[in-house]
Amino acid sequence: MTLTLVKTSTLNQPTIKTLSNGLTIIAEQMPIEAVNLNVWLNVGSALEADQINGMAHFLEHMVFKGTPRLKIGEFERLIEERGAVTNAATSQDYTHYYITTAPDDFEHLAPLQLDILLNTSISDSAFEREKLVVLEEIRRSEDNPRRRTFYRAMETCFASLPYRRPVLGATEVIENLQSQQMRDFHQYWYTPSSMTAAVVGNLPVDQLIEIVAQGFSEHYTNSIPVNLGVKHPLNSPFPVDHPHSEKPFTEIIRKEYIDESLQQARLVMMWRVPGMNQLTQTYSLDILAVILGQGKISRLFRDLREDRGLVTQIGVSNMTQELQGAFYISAVLPSENIEEVEKAIIEHIRKIQTELIDQNDIIRIRTQVANRFIFSNERPSDRANLYGYYYSQLGNLDYALNYPSLIENIEAKDLQIAALKYLNTSAYGVVIVKPKE
Repeated sequence: MTLTLVKTSTLNQPTIKTLSNGLTIIAEQMPIEAVNLNVWLNVGSALEADQINGMAHFLEHMVFKGTPRLKIGEFERLIEERGAVTNAATSQDYTHYYITTAPDDFEHLAPLQLDILLNTSISDSAFEREKLVVLEEIRRSEDNPRRRTFYRAMETCFASLPYRRPVLGATEVIENLQSQQMRDFHQYWYTPSSMTAAVVGNLPVDQLIEIVAQGFSEHYTNSIPVNLGVKHPLNSPFPVDHPHSEKPFTEIIRKEYIDESLQQARLVMMWRVPGMNQLTQTYSLDILAVILGQGKISRLFRDLREDRGLVTQIGVSNMTQELQGAFYISAVLPSENIEEVEKAIIEHIRKIQTELIDQNDIIRIRTQVANRFIFSNERPSDRANLYGYYYSQLGNLDYALNYPSLIENIEAKDLQIAALKYLNTSAYGVVIVKPKE
């Protein structure tokens, strides 16, 4: 299989500019009366040492707790007065913050967002108060059966990579974090060279770039040098070295649990697959996930839910993370059907490995992918998300903008090869969670 990047669609015409301070700005004018600024940082929980797991997410909370210029709550008040919206999210591989404003308000509000990112006040008292909020979020997350199952699955899927840990961190870790650790973490990571600012909306591109660049110039005043080449101890806020990927399973690793809160059982099957560092290897797996378990005409849904009634829910996703991905099949079902459903899933995978997928199925998937790409470009926030995510992870936008054409290059034989190579029917991870009998 040869994947060839083609000329970018006229649907997207972003301009990329890297400033002398290392900040990359991606800007595009879009004729919709809004502007979205989405700032992506190349830090998530995967870059944390075990001793500070959860710091990136905790810091996301603290960013909104004021700066030397903005008191606690003032940023949100100024945003809401103009009818703008703001929020943030932290994952394993990144943290991002966004604001959506009216075009006339962007020049006034965008610098405020940059101020809270670059000049976060992390006072001891605010830190301890927000720690209680984060601990409650962890507690609620652990009380969620779906999340509990996912955490157990990730612990089974990855033996050493940090994807086995929750983004929120563990209670005992968060309880022992100190405010100075967070100040050090913020100083180390929240710098222009670690950021990608994607800005899309109804202002001229030059104006969008100028507003963002000026905002960074005004608010980034950190003059303390940070030596990124120094190896820091594990109890520091700085990243630790992780292996690039884990080898595929060599046998079936099975974990079983009892969960008294469940009414029906959960079955999760997973394989270690390529991640962002092998992006071209992920596209066939994306298509296989759709064919097997995305939508009401997918094979597993039709067979196991509609025809045989063995499951209540079933879905498949190809999770593409930076260091390594996971091909993830999950089902909700009566406990007595677990063995039969697992065997049926394996048979469906074997069928893909031995019989070429019908061309009509491939054409259908290609159409879905192309249309989803178009639909995901309809709003400024959609495009800013697309640009910020791909550029922050890969350093270019080619694979983002050409995703439909890359999918278009994949043939039935490519899908068969990927299934044989990555979805070993004799070696995978399984997590089974049953209700108490």
